[in-house]
Amino acid sequence: MTMPLASKANSKVTLDAAAWAFNIVTSVGIIMVNKALMATYGFSFATTLTGLHFAATTLMTLVLRWMGHIQSSHLPPSEILKFILFANFSIVGMNVSLMWNSVGFYQIAKLSMIPVSCFLEVVLDKMRYSRDTKLSILLVLLGVAICTVTDMSVNAKGFIAAFVAVWATALQQYYVHYLQRKYALGSFNLLGHTAPAQAASLLLLGPFVDYCLTNKMVGSYPYTSTSVFFIILSCTIAIGTNLSQFICIGRFSAVTFQVLGHMKTILVLTLGFLFFGKDGLNLQVVLGMVIAIMGMIWYGNASSKPGGTETQNLSSPNPKPQKQNGLLQSSELDEKV
Repeated sequence: MTMPLASKANSKVTLDAAAWAFNIVTSVGIIMVNKALMATYGFSFATTLTGLHFAATTLMTLVLRWMGHIQSSHLPPSEILKFILFANFSIVGMNVSLMWNSVGFYQIAKLSMIPVSCFLEVVLDKMRYSRDTKLSILLVLLGVAICTVTDMSVNAKGFIAAFVAVWATALQQYYVHYLQRKYALGSFNLLGHTAPAQAASLLLLGPFVDYCLTNKMVGSYPYTSTSVFFIILSCTIAIGTNLSQFICIGRFSAVTFQVLGHMKTILVLTLGFLFFGKDGLNLQVVLGMVIAIMGMIWYGNASSKPGGTETQNLSSPNPKPQKQNGLLQSSELDEKV
């Protein structure tokens, strides 16, 4: 039987909300845990830690494959290689950008990922945005900028690092959506293809990158039972973070993921004030939060209206549910997981 249109629409809204809530909870959780791990216990090896995150995610996909929750699928090695290059340049670029730039310029660079993602969708997917959608994005950017940008200074090498980080991140997020559509892969399947290669590359290169950034070797860190507990907790939460990112980008788009992603910035600021002191809480920050939230609500309404976002002449697979190599498209797979 065919599900009534109203019931199907309500089901999609519920699943979209659940996917986004999953992403927010895991993303904010891992930021809080990593902040404690790095600030309190001095584990500053961010690239190696990310490699451990993907190793844990790989283990999860192997278990799920063994249990029969991940079906057999195919992704060409060339596509995996391109994805890994984008993803690893994003991770290393963000770490280097944070080290070489002021916090203010680092935040500005992160904000610029939204216009870059828009540019990619316009050029590659022939996406068109309504006036209200564009204005709502600008309002979100303004609000988050008021919240987060304080001092701002930049130098040549810092600018290059930020430029690489922003474009690599935008390309990686676009590519998640692209691969899921082109090869009809669900989030678990795509993670099963990409997580092992990402874990191997980051665990191989991570210690050297971290040594260049911190002048410390990860092997010389004084591990304690508490710090190991936080590392394991970080890896456990990262499984959900990685999975939820793939689910959200597969269900929405890279631009929507970025816009709504700034809700996590607001939550991190709020939780930071609650758990790490309220010294930074002032009228400017509160005003920025209010503006950003208003922009997110406006974006949700504007982009959901007819003409809010339109794709024309897109050469991707038919958006109707279909099977390729025995697999349903990603949106249906994620609904069934």
